[in-house]
Amino acid sequence: MTDNPGIVTIGALEPADRSTWQQLFAGYNEFYGRTMPDEFFDDSWAEFTAGTRMHALAARIDGDVVGIAHFLTHASTTSPDSCYLQDLFTAPQARGRGVGRALIEAVTDWAREQHCGRVYWATHESNATARRLYDQVAENRGFIIYTVPL
Repeated sequence: MTDNPGIVTIGALEPADRSTWQQLFAGYNEFYGRTMPDEFFDDSWAEFTAGTRMHALAARIDGDVVGIAHFLTHASTTSPDSCYLQDLFTAPQARGRGVGRALIEAVTDWAREQHCGRVYWATHESNATARRLYDQVAENRGFIIYTVPL
């Protein structure tokens, strides 16, 4: 795919994207206060390459990967399968250029093609920058997420 100058394009991650993808994914995890071992990145990359359980898209500007989205589907008791947008991250230098919005739209299009009933995600309540975008493109239904670490 050839990018138009300055235009955000969305597509699959390519083998040559591995290093940049890992830097972006590490940045995402650092934002949430996590440091991941190298095996974690290896396992995730293998899943995205297989494209069966977990999926990934890359956002590019001028051919450079500047954003990533990771997502998966799961069954639902109250609707068709759901698509969970687990990770969304834009490189700091590309923020404000429509990268996050384009990735959300691409994941939504993918989920629609898979006949999912919804796309949903979670973010921390303090993530005001992301929430400004999320409030424009999705409905906050007010649910609170609880987690039991294992």
